[in-house]
Amino acid sequence: MDLVARAREYAIGAHKRIDHRRKYSGQPYVVHLAAVAKLVATVTDDPATLAAAWLHDTVEDTPATFHDIEQAFGPEVAKLVEQLTDVSRPGDGNRAARKALDREHLAQAEPRAQTVKLADLIENARDICRHDPRFARVFLDEMAALLEVLELGDPRLRQQARKVLAECRQRLAREHPQPPPPPPPPRQPERHDHLLRLFTEAFTAQDIAEPVRSFDAGHNCADLRRVMDTHGLPLVCLREAGTITGYLRRSELDDRQGPPPLRHFRAGQRLPAEASLSELIHVLTIHQYAFITALGDVIGVVSREEMNKPVVRMWLFGIVTFIEMEVTEMIRERHPEGDWTDLLSAGRLAKARALHDERQRRGHDCDLLDCLQFADKGQVLLADPDTLRYLGFATRGEARQVLKELESLRNHLAHAQDIVSHDWAPIVRLTRRLEESLSLRRSAFPAGRDSAE
Repeated sequence: MDLVARAREYAIGAHKRIDHRRKYSGQPYVVHLAAVAKLVATVTDDPATLAAAWLHDTVEDTPATFHDIEQAFGPEVAKLVEQLTDVSRPGDGNRAARKALDREHLAQAEPRAQTVKLADLIENARDICRHDPRFARVFLDEMAALLEVLELGDPRLRQQARKVLAECRQRLAREHPQPPPPPPPPRQPERHDHLLRLFTEAFTAQDIAEPVRSFDAGHNCADLRRVMDTHGLPLVCLREAGTITGYLRRSELDDRQGPPPLRHFRAGQRLPAEASLSELIHVLTIHQYAFITALGDVIGVVSREEMNKPVVRMWLFGIVTFIEMEVTEMIRERHPEGDWTDLLSAGRLAKARALHDERQRRGHDCDLLDCLQFADKGQVLLADPDTLRYLGFATRGEARQVLKELESLRNHLAHAQDIVSHDWAPIVRLTRRLEESLSLRRSAFPAGRDSAE
């Protein structure tokens, strides 16, 4: 099977395994990948470029890492995919700040990567303008800014992208002369805000990092192989002139002689010890390892396996519980008279009432809403279009999928199952939302303002 065919099969499988779908249509994500690859194929037959077109969202949206792509397709394709993957993190500020970082990253990309990005912009612009006129205005402004820096991409696709941009703006002006009303404004800070800060600040990368051993780069492979086998080390760091500058994996030393194959750290692969677990998860989304630093020196390493540690499991369970608290509060705000009961089936309501009666018999202070299952609360929330828009969901199907993932994650956490194998994609989405929520609240209520004011 040739390179492009292998990339197509790999990408389809990676997105299918997490049931990744298009935001508005609910179609399998392969529809988008195929459209981008088809556009790229109209201007080039370069196998690496076409492979990157199929793989351009794989690291960003699925459990695959850059290392996985390099192992499967070689360094050339991996480099293109890396150039096409956003570098901003949820904690880097608001959307405008994050997009500026990603734009700067793409400006440095080679022509083949910029060509793929142009095709991606064309395909996304058509889809967003067709389904979401409110967000389309934001996206089209971002697209225009990107086109200013994608100067090395194929000129035919750049011309086509500018044409699509103009057509979409004309369509919005014609069909939606006034911007649709925005979602409800963010609510005032409440008693749960200190919990949100706790989840983002109390647990850090150093809490779960494993110590890393380092050696001078002058050691030969046989010596390093012997030490790593003796101590069961999957990797070690290497020093040059007394400073750790890279690492190597045990798997790369088999039957190798001479100096070790040093891998320099990729951009964003190192994090300070005080980095939040959300930042750490973002790094592990795209890299096999995150390296933890203190005073600029690498002192530890974290892989996805560390995400199964008790500290992380406790942290994630707390976030899911926090979200359920927020959902409950939103239902109370939206249905102050308790008319949410009309949105549930008689069977589900009967179970909640039975639990409520039992809790009251035991002297617990609670109301009927507190006795709903998480899935039932989600069903009530999904019935309110304004709430869906406020939460950033384009469709009920998208919101239903997220709630299903949260319930699955909570069950796996409660039953001590391997969350990395089962729930990596939901964990990534959960932590992104956490960081974005905190960023929004920081913008709305800057430091120095007390939430009680």
